[in-house]
Amino acid sequence: MQKFDGINVVPFIDIMLVLLAIVLATASFITQGKIQVNLPKAQSSAVVSAEDLRTVVLVDQYGRYFIEDELVSLDVLEQTIAKLEQEDQITVKVDAATPFQSFLSVTDILNKYALSKVSVITEKANRGTP
Repeated sequence: MQKFDGINVVPFIDIMLVLLAIVLATASFITQGKIQVNLPKAQSSAVVSAEDLRTVVLVDQYGRYFIEDELVSLDVLEQTIAKLEQEDQITVKVDAATPFQSFLSVTDILNKYALSKVSVITEKANRGTP
């Protein structure tokens, strides 16, 4: 009778490689679920940290409102903003093709509740871009 002093890890490595392939194949679909926004361009820019993106209000090109990537009505948006503290950082992402009235509706709600720590996300414009 032969004595076994070790464990065969080859089947374990095979299983781990299959699991890794599955995770990598499905991970690309998760990032595509985000709402695509064509950001307006601006000459000046500042770096936004992940901490500043805690409360994100998004307005897409059709004037629809989203909070944390969830479609909401203007009334629900106002109710959610009303619950925020004045010290909370709010980030507004607006599509470049959004009707201006939709943007004004968001800013009116922010002003109504005296929320002043607001950032509007834009893309850095090239020198030749107006």
